[in-house]
Amino acid sequence: MSERDAIEPRVSILTAPTPAGWVEDALAHLPQLLQDHANCEKKAASTALALIFAYPEDRALGAALSRLAREELRHFEQVIRTMSALGLPFQRQRPGRYAQQLRRWVATSDPGRKLDLLLVGALIEARSAERFALLAPHLLPPVARLYADLAGAEARHFLLYLGFAREVAPRQWQPRLQALARAEAQLATAPVETLRFHSGPLARRRQHPD
Repeated sequence: MSERDAIEPRVSILTAPTPAGWVEDALAHLPQLLQDHANCEKKAASTALALIFAYPEDRALGAALSRLAREELRHFEQVIRTMSALGLPFQRQRPGRYAQQLRRWVATSDPGRKLDLLLVGALIEARSAERFALLAPHLLPPVARLYADLAGAEARHFLLYLGFAREVAPRQWQPRLQALARAEAQLATAPVETLRFHSGPLARRRQHPD
């Protein structure tokens, strides 16, 4: 069984697959993609830490997310080392709209906010797992090995977030997930002007006849 075959059943919460155009664009803009990927790993660690501070009474969640945050920072270090091996500088980059727009759907207070934050975390990790698995077969070392490994790691993270969401709201998590997943699918597939790891494909400008 391939890495992708092992992961696809786990990302069934995604309501739309990544467009083929995004994969083509990502492969054609690998330096920019790696830069955004590095930033995403930092943001994933900070998201886990923010949840720990927001819900300190949930010891099981705090312990799990502490381990997750450390792993995300190790992933950041791996991406930086990979960029160095390829001779790519680390530069400032304007963040994409994906995570910011998705979090606009999150409830502003509890009850509800904790569930939404966990489900958004699950969706982001699921999309990451899907895209790592899609890209890895088309890349050369060292990026191919890194992305194949990260596909499995992000799938584990997705399952962790989803498991806590189910515990928090056994009756509410499924309908809420459906609403958030629809929003996520739109953000991950809609054409964009600037490619990012979680964006849709680049907008194709129409060619006007002379």
